[in-house]
Amino acid sequence: MQEKTIARFTILHHPAHSWALLLTCTLLACNSGDRGSSNPSAAAASSTTSSQTNCAAGNSGITVPDGFCATVFADTVGHARHLAVNANGDVYVNTWSGQYFTTPAHPGGFVVALRDTNKDGVADVIRRIGPDSVHGKSGGGTGIALYNGYVYAEQFGPGSAKIVRYRIGGDSIPDSSATSEVILTGLPTTGDHPMHPFVISHAGDLYVDLGTATNSCQPKNRVAGIAGRKPCVELQTRGGIWRYDANKTNQSFSPAERYATGIRNAEGLAFDASGELYSTQHGRDQLYDNWPKLYTPDQGQNLPAEELLKIEKGGDYGWPYCYFDGTQQKLVLAPEYGGDGKAVGECASKKGPVAFFGAHWAPNGATFYNANAFPAHYRGGVFIAFHGSWNRAPGPQQGYDVVFVPFAGGNPVGPSKFEIFASGFPGVQLGPETNDKAAHRPAGVAVGPDGALYIADDKGGRIWKVVFRGDTK
Repeated sequence: MQEKTIARFTILHHPAHSWALLLTCTLLACNSGDRGSSNPSAAAASSTTSSQTNCAAGNSGITVPDGFCATVFADTVGHARHLAVNANGDVYVNTWSGQYFTTPAHPGGFVVALRDTNKDGVADVIRRIGPDSVHGKSGGGTGIALYNGYVYAEQFGPGSAKIVRYRIGGDSIPDSSATSEVILTGLPTTGDHPMHPFVISHAGDLYVDLGTATNSCQPKNRVAGIAGRKPCVELQTRGGIWRYDANKTNQSFSPAERYATGIRNAEGLAFDASGELYSTQHGRDQLYDNWPKLYTPDQGQNLPAEELLKIEKGGDYGWPYCYFDGTQQKLVLAPEYGGDGKAVGECASKKGPVAFFGAHWAPNGATFYNANAFPAHYRGGVFIAFHGSWNRAPGPQQGYDVVFVPFAGGNPVGPSKFEIFASGFPGVQLGPETNDKAAHRPAGVAVGPDGALYIADDKGGRIWKVVFRGDTK
């Protein structure tokens, strides 16, 4: 069953990927259906083999394609969610200490600034900005961006979240005494998806994700056999993307600024080179758990697909009425609204994804590669950080990877064509209940001015820097 599911996705081969045959075997369940590193020592050996030519220091525990080198840029900084890189190479990370984590917050400010002064791939200046996450009752957050001389960050507080900014003066880094300006207040934090990732356009438009409070807009969340609300009033304030002005202070969240709707959780927001907005989509959970008469355990494990969406103003992407079936490659009606796994109904008028992935992988961060340091194959494509699954039991969990989607002519080369770019993060065998045992879980990705790719991990608080040492032609 696992082989049939994974085989729906096409893994592209490229000269820079001498590991592609091994990876294809992994994805086709050659090793008991487990696409994670079921043998940590073997994964480490693969990484070491690649690094003997390209990276004397090794690849820091993760597996990347031949010619690439990974270093631990910083470690144990807290629950590192999204990150942004300044024009001078300084890396800013938002660390969150919200309800998703059982470990204590890292002492000091929730925004972490990192600088590598000797250019060895490791940050030697680490400074924390903002209220102390432990004593200041600030939980940090997910969203972070750099714009017009400021670092913007999501900040949790009692009852709601807000977006604030700190001034970056010249080549300096703000310190713990820096004061913030409030950009947007009143962001709801109740329910299943309390985080608020965001991006800022060159024109200063601030796009914010408001994830849903429920799984499928049921009056009793995640209870078997209960129909969903219709209309789903939750969509007035959740389940979409809102637009504000990054140059304006003291704005308040309201339904009026909704830009796009029907998106359960748009964690990864990114612009392509032409300024088009894209987001990832976390597919809904528990099809089999809540509707066992309509779905098999295998379908519950492997449906629905995770998505990459091209965001249009006023676009409706289907939640909660629809979900994307990767086998049928179309939006189908959700069981809470009369669906049986085949009926399309009103979903025919909703907007589907431009690319899709395995079920329950949890795409948490995205960035387009518009630099020149990697081979030409990567230019214009998008990197996506998958946080890893929890709803694939009784089968093995999946995800925990950084995936690359190649683009051509402004579009993905195929809706199901992608490559596993970085893997080996967990370091444990991915059984049915191992998501919380993973040592590291990718949460954010960003590209630096030197073309390096940075990867944030919110479980171990590690930041990797990935560079290319081979021929970029």
